[in-house]
Amino acid sequence: MIVLKNGKPSAWRVTPTAILFTAFAVVFSLFTHPAIAQSQTLPAPVRSDRPAPPTRDPHTPGYVAAKELPDGEVPPADAEGNFIIGPTHNAAPEMSAHDDVPQGEVHEFTMNSEDSKFYPGIAREKGTFGTPDPKNPAKLIVTTSHAAPYTRRVTVYVPKQYVPGTAAPFIVGADGPDKLLFAALDNLIAEHRVPAMIAISISNGSGDAQGSERGLEYDTMSGRYAEFVEQEVLPLVESKYNVKLTKDPEGRATMGGSSGGSCALIMAWYHPELYHRVLTYSGTYINQQWPWNPKTPHGAWGFHDKLIPKTKRKPIRIWMEVGDRDLYNPNVMRDNMHDWVLANEQMAKVLAAKKYHYQFVFAENAGHVDRATKEQTLPEALEYLWQGYREKD
Repeated sequence: MIVLKNGKPSAWRVTPTAILFTAFAVVFSLFTHPAIAQSQTLPAPVRSDRPAPPTRDPHTPGYVAAKELPDGEVPPADAEGNFIIGPTHNAAPEMSAHDDVPQGEVHEFTMNSEDSKFYPGIAREKGTFGTPDPKNPAKLIVTTSHAAPYTRRVTVYVPKQYVPGTAAPFIVGADGPDKLLFAALDNLIAEHRVPAMIAISISNGSGDAQGSERGLEYDTMSGRYAEFVEQEVLPLVESKYNVKLTKDPEGRATMGGSSGGSCALIMAWYHPELYHRVLTYSGTYINQQWPWNPKTPHGAWGFHDKLIPKTKRKPIRIWMEVGDRDLYNPNVMRDNMHDWVLANEQMAKVLAAKKYHYQFVFAENAGHVDRATKEQTLPEALEYLWQGYREKD
């Protein structure tokens, strides 16, 4: 693909000793400093290393029944339901550039927090996290978050096949730029397996989890991020690059990994008049919303706990993946709502019960937002995601 900027070409590992030491330090602090658990004014503790997630068996009782595929295979793009893919994750051929395939142009611009009415900017102090509310373990108290400026990049892929002046379908991605997405689109568009879409890859406003700008943007259960994209990002994309973006929600998709994945579903859930297609890797469908909201007290865990089961089916098609070594209890909260594998399994269960169009992939030998798994599955995921799309006259 051709890259332009300003219009011109252009694991952590934890040892058993460290785990034992961390556990001893936590127990010792509880006995010697009991007031810390009660205080809401002291600085949050320093986040410690955590043990590696356990490897999960997709046949665990309570997990969804899934079709196990031969190692190296991915599900058919027109198949619904649950699938298990094997431990070998070779990159799909569509992930490589080919000389005979038209390559899209990639542009980039920046956005400053001072220009945003939606996100003027926050940050959590380095080395701090938060403290569970002693009266409610599902609520995290963060005292070290404060106003802070940020600059974000917005990367825009325009396919060679785009006809200026026409309303194009598009996909909005989190944590950009996503070069894997752009590579896949070059080949899939050329093969007419997906429409000639524009891709808008938006970087986050920095940080991670509760108290950070990224956490505020991606983990908040509301329509705010979708509104930010609609009112502050998309108009700039259209004006800067002479493109027209469709208003048809059938021609609009969202995607992301981890909290960017839960954000992708949040965008479509709260604004189904804007988005009907969602693609997620290791979706953070867990309790990570901050500030705490009594209307959605369990954050994105509420999707499979209450929201989807108790809400009339929405016109959303979803592709999602989780790895067998995905995240598990990654912070100080012990609310039984911080298991990424279980959360995605329960998502598959409730989506099936409500008869959503969805495809769920459980990947063996895969970690959190596993790059090799994404390189293997992304072309098929995109093709599944755009099933049934027809451009309006």
